[in-house]
Amino acid sequence: MTAPLRPRAALATHEVFNMPPHLGDRDLWAEDTALREGVRREGAAWAEARIAAFGRLVGRAEVAEKAEQANRHGPELRSFDRYGMRIDRVEYHPAYHDLVALAVGNEVASFAWNHAGPGAHVGHMALTYLFSQVEGGAMCPMAMTYAAVPALNASPEIAEAWIPRLLSNRYDGRDMPVEHKPGATVGMFMTEKQGGSDVRSNSTVARPADGAWRLTGHKYFCSAPMSDAFLTLARTDAGISCFLLPRWTPEGERNAISVQHIKDKLGNRSNASVEIELEDAWAVMVGGDGRGIRTIIDMVQGNRLYCAVSSAAIMREGVAQALHHTRHRSAFQRRLADQPLMRNVLADLALEAEAALALGLRTARAVDEAGDGPEARALARIGTAVAKYWVCKRAPGHAFEALECHGGPGYIEDGPMARLYREAPLNSIWEGSGNVLCLDVLRAMARDEEAVPAVLAELDAARGAHPALDRAADALRDDLSRPEEFEPGARALTERMAVALQASLLVRHAPQAVADAFCASRLGDRWTGSYGALAPGTDTDAILSRALPAG
Repeated sequence: MTAPLRPRAALATHEVFNMPPHLGDRDLWAEDTALREGVRREGAAWAEARIAAFGRLVGRAEVAEKAEQANRHGPELRSFDRYGMRIDRVEYHPAYHDLVALAVGNEVASFAWNHAGPGAHVGHMALTYLFSQVEGGAMCPMAMTYAAVPALNASPEIAEAWIPRLLSNRYDGRDMPVEHKPGATVGMFMTEKQGGSDVRSNSTVARPADGAWRLTGHKYFCSAPMSDAFLTLARTDAGISCFLLPRWTPEGERNAISVQHIKDKLGNRSNASVEIELEDAWAVMVGGDGRGIRTIIDMVQGNRLYCAVSSAAIMREGVAQALHHTRHRSAFQRRLADQPLMRNVLADLALEAEAALALGLRTARAVDEAGDGPEARALARIGTAVAKYWVCKRAPGHAFEALECHGGPGYIEDGPMARLYREAPLNSIWEGSGNVLCLDVLRAMARDEEAVPAVLAELDAARGAHPALDRAADALRDDLSRPEEFEPGARALTERMAVALQASLLVRHAPQAVADAFCASRLGDRWTGSYGALAPGTDTDAILSRALPAG
């Protein structure tokens, strides 16, 4: 355990008191009842010891300090070496490499594939959830490396060469060909300036050359540019196709990937996001010619699940920080955490965080079970889109409310909340912003006749547990019978679907106080989406005792 910090409280003009102590080392597994229950419930109890050990490891104060350093000292671009030769190298603070090594070493990029079977993706998302509470930038290459595996499997020869490297638990951040490294990470270059999410408008072209392909064009938003290879899209005579673009060619030369500049982002500052140009860059095709979007869609799905669970983690960390501050801060002769209105806010934040985690883990179980039949596969498909839209959409407001619980200290960069607040909007934008996800929900319903029955079956499993949920389920069933109204009302439909699914999970698996408060507020007539408006009589004591971090 890290020794507690003992800064000097006796200053020249006053004694410092009524200020929260440093959190120090934390056990992110032991202090999270909802996570422990969810992992066991959704099929990953066999991995509990492994996940618990990681929760203790990543909760150490020194890991939080590395996250702070990596974000304060962001990546820098070195376009040329001392002799004027192009190297296009992005250099990171050592703390960032330490964080990535910690994640890779604990299979945050590979757990689901290294332990394939029931509960594998649930266990993987639990590791993701734990690490995302501490630092988001290092999670970007973890998410893409995890999600790349199904896409690479579309080409067995490429899969054989690359997937074992992606499943390694050894990280090597050196800038060198992958053949000389014990493991690898993979990124993704998708969007272009003129199209954004509309990748069918991409203008990058690919031409065949000596058994491979040469790509020429640009990509507008490329994160983790020091990954060993990237999945990207380019246009051939047959249409949009998918390619694996390594940073080094088979001849050991730097590939023609020119980094134009590093974007100055709102958050996620430890992780570089760049614009690039491809100048006859060497690549190999993944999947069929002209089938790039079909090939890449599995990677997109994996990243979307990561986004939802990472946003749930941001909520969990916001709750933990708000509870810690308000338990150690007094105003008007009472601790903040003892004041009724503050308890209402804190309990409401805790409800939202638990519901977000429950939906994320249930979706992960659907991914685990996708091979068991069409209904499970349909639930994984539509559930991922619903969870990604709603949980990511709720995270920024949640982070703001948790920040406000701190008052002025929450707004300064020295504390944890400013970085958490800047991180919160990212997952809602990455891998499809709100409208894109809602349209994807409609697409899932249109293309898979099992999608709507799969959702309704989840709601029927909770039938009779709470009258507000029964009414919401009936109303949703009625809404889903009118497809002509779907597109203009896609956001409202997706939101109702998400909240009803969350309520169904809580009434079946959470304590009654949690389930009743969630249903009464989120499914009630007066809910506005703001926090701290739980009805009088809500058992905030029970909710907060469940959410309160140990110690």
